[in-house]
Amino acid sequence: MYCFRLDVNKAIQAIGVLFREDGVSRMSYMRLLKLLYVADRETLTDTGRPIIGGPVVAMANGPVLSEVYDLIRGQHREMPQWDSFLRKERYSLEITNNPDVGALSKYEIDKLQKVAQRFADFDEWEMVRVTHGFPEWVNNNPGNSSKSIPLMEILEAVGRGREAKAIVEEAQELADIHGLLGK
Repeated sequence: MYCFRLDVNKAIQAIGVLFREDGVSRMSYMRLLKLLYVADRETLTDTGRPIIGGPVVAMANGPVLSEVYDLIRGQHREMPQWDSFLRKERYSLEITNNPDVGALSKYEIDKLQKVAQRFADFDEWEMVRVTHGFPEWVNNNPGNSSKSIPLMEILEAVGRGREAKAIVEEAQELADIHGLLGK
């Protein structure tokens, strides 16, 4: 099963955009994970590519970019880069050093800002309810466990079914290239 590769640098920068848009330095990481997923999902809808990428997992509280969740939990190979900007404290994520936005396109920054604005008044549990309505989560509802959500299903859910095969092939090719380059 292929997905677009996680871009840790873009993940950190995207989180910085969301924090700045909300005017906070700390946020519930569950709410943050939902905002990031919504932004990635909407970008897939618009462009056929995510902002952040990485595998998506259905969990009891909705879909999650699983490698971002691993970073939050301190269980990822890119921890040194992550730790220079972010710190987990109980159920919150705190920004300790503001990242720039050089890896993000104007479109991606705008998408993140719009998602933050649209859900500004939603707490983490309201965000869970929103994401529980997504067909890709409903079709992969894991109960109290977790289950991978194939990229193909997300693309179908967001109306990109006709191009899904080509998009998945592109993700596979990019993964193969990164593998050859040892990244």
